[in-house]
Amino acid sequence: MAALQTIDLTAVFTASSFKKKAVATNVAQQARDSAASAKKVKSFVFFEVEILDAKNKDQLCFLDKVEPNATVGEIKSMFHKSYPQWHPARQSIRLDPKGKCVRDEEVLQTLPVGTTATFYFKDLGPQVGWTTVFLTEYAGPLFIYLLFYSRLPFIYEEEYEFSTSPHTVVHLAGFCHSFHYVKRLIETLFVHRFSHGTMPLRNTIKNCFYYWGFTAWLAYFINHPLYTPPLYGDQQVNLALGTFVVCELGNFSIHITLRNLRSEGSKMRKIPKPTKNPFTWLFFFVSCPNYTYEVGTWIGFTMMTQCLPVGLFTLIGFFQMTVWAKGKHHMYLKEFKDYPTLRMPIIPFLL
Repeated sequence: MAALQTIDLTAVFTASSFKKKAVATNVAQQARDSAASAKKVKSFVFFEVEILDAKNKDQLCFLDKVEPNATVGEIKSMFHKSYPQWHPARQSIRLDPKGKCVRDEEVLQTLPVGTTATFYFKDLGPQVGWTTVFLTEYAGPLFIYLLFYSRLPFIYEEEYEFSTSPHTVVHLAGFCHSFHYVKRLIETLFVHRFSHGTMPLRNTIKNCFYYWGFTAWLAYFINHPLYTPPLYGDQQVNLALGTFVVCELGNFSIHITLRNLRSEGSKMRKIPKPTKNPFTWLFFFVSCPNYTYEVGTWIGFTMMTQCLPVGLFTLIGFFQMTVWAKGKHHMYLKEFKDYPTLRMPIIPFLL
């Protein structure tokens, strides 16, 4: 007969006891997790969001049970569901009726509001995408200038129709002006990344009127049959051309650097810093060297043409870009505690 196998009862009872303990421990852990989860849910506080008309303070919308980590952009989307005619792009949401627009990235619980938050809404009107805005603004000057350069009929006297200027500087100015706006169009299509998606249509119309109108004015005088070359001749023209070329290269280099600062679709801000490209070393001294180079470009064009309308366009552009540069400079100082203190907004050591 085969030998009978011996069963170790002690091992069986030990294993059974171990399983019971494991099950008990698992049940206890699940109970603790459930209690913690319940406690967490209990401590989760929803916000109530009230949206009022910025003009008459009438209530437009009341949003209940809004999560505290909701962004302003998400609140705009909720508001859009109640008012389909107001796309999020045309909504301006503010904490004060006359205050600044709150950025879409701002989180509800980080804003200076209570659990019942009150926002004020203003309709920004029809919007236009930034790419379309820039293409419209820059294509206009390119073609308008060439109309005057070609001396089409009804612009100058009949005897000068389709004639060409005998002055080399006129042709050089036409090339430089066209190059500048072709460069801008290329940057719009392939370089720039826009942090904001749209611009109000009325602002687009004003910008086009500014660019197109000034272009027609300065082009009329530069290509006029009675135009006279600069006072100091070729020396002045060559110096102006050198200034123009250097500043155009510098402006393009800064735009490439700003593009590489963040990936496509990202809204994370970083401090712009100089690279190995010498044209970017202006970042050591100013916050917005792209504006510095842009002003330098038009100073060079003013010297080249010695034309009053060009000088006025340069001066107005400098004032506007100074305002933009100061705004960005203050934003950098506010957002980054380690921002370089040596930098000025647009002009090294001065402004």
